[in-house]
Amino acid sequence: MDFEIRKDRRGGGGRRLTREREVYLQLMRQGYSSREACRIVGINLRTGKRWRNGHHSPTYGKPKPPITVEASASGPSRYLREEDRIYIADRLRERASVRQIAAELGRSPSTISREIRRNGMPLRGDASRWAYRPHAAHRRAEQRRPRPKAGKIGQNPELRGFIQHHLTLRWSPEQICQALRTAFPDRPEMHVVHETIYQALYVQGRGELRRELTRALRSGRAMRRPHRQSYKRQPRNIRDMVMISERPAEAADRAVPGHWEGDLIIGKEGKSAIATLVERSTRYVLLAPLPEDHSAASTQDALIEAVTSLPPHLKRSLTWDQGSEMATHKAFTLATDIPVYFCDPASPWQRGSNENTNGLLRQYFPKGTDLSRHSREHLAAVAAELNSRPRKTLGWETPAERLAKLLATAS
Repeated sequence: MDFEIRKDRRGGGGRRLTREREVYLQLMRQGYSSREACRIVGINLRTGKRWRNGHHSPTYGKPKPPITVEASASGPSRYLREEDRIYIADRLRERASVRQIAAELGRSPSTISREIRRNGMPLRGDASRWAYRPHAAHRRAEQRRPRPKAGKIGQNPELRGFIQHHLTLRWSPEQICQALRTAFPDRPEMHVVHETIYQALYVQGRGELRRELTRALRSGRAMRRPHRQSYKRQPRNIRDMVMISERPAEAADRAVPGHWEGDLIIGKEGKSAIATLVERSTRYVLLAPLPEDHSAASTQDALIEAVTSLPPHLKRSLTWDQGSEMATHKAFTLATDIPVYFCDPASPWQRGSNENTNGLLRQYFPKGTDLSRHSREHLAAVAAELNSRPRKTLGWETPAERLAKLLATAS
């Protein structure tokens, strides 16, 4: 490069070292490192950094922005550069196809197609004719890139109100997204994906959804936490257990209703409990209180009372883990004619519907609380609320709707 370091570079005001700035930024665009460009131009490395990035906390005066928008260095880049857009315009003028241009630039055809569609413009005076102007396209792309931007939820009060209302009803973000598409099929501005809702809740500074609404999520957490490996559990000594491997095949494919999964959720200090039953085909929930203890005898009586009102075709089997509360499983089978099958040790996925439901129930009955204070009527209300929620696995029908269809068919 034909450039000489000036011996006298004194100047006044903001015009100091103007030529050096231009040459430094040009060298950076050509792929030189910052250190090498500073050496060629004859400036301090810290000066070059301030020219590129701005000076956010100067000793005197206001923060200073970058001298110019730094162009991408040569080599692979996530974003299209101005030279890429010039190349696209030249090849379009030569009537090359989108796929040809994409192959020549090493990009996906969808990237080129989206660029032309988003940044092309109709010709002045003739809207039927259309052109792609690379420099104007680059300016528009650069103007769209700065962050942060107001999110879709923050821009739409109606959408924000709908989401907040259903979060207070303890609906999951995915259920809310499907409800939006059902309620507003012809309004794409009211459609979001569940990750958008999670971002509005978790990402600080966006202010799109109230922070306290994170307590309505099933986890109740205000930030994400990676999954951890569950602790292994020791097998229990329960006499005459029939393992899940001997369960009828019709229970595994969920095609035939009447096969249930069960477990307990335990209250404060392990004293009180609630027995939970989930029908595998419809995900219908039954709850049985255990206010005093969760011994085998108490659990047996509570489960018998819970399933007594079920019709015979909904009493086919019950799958439980190897908890000592099912030690009297043979007496339960004699009283209800429902055989009990036990999961393998440390295998909660073998009764996944019940595990999922217990997670939902913890929103109503948090860990470490006294479960004996919840009456049978309150448990019935909680079960009714869960059974009226749309479920993705049911094609967004509710468990109550699915069970009603089965009962109507059987009758």
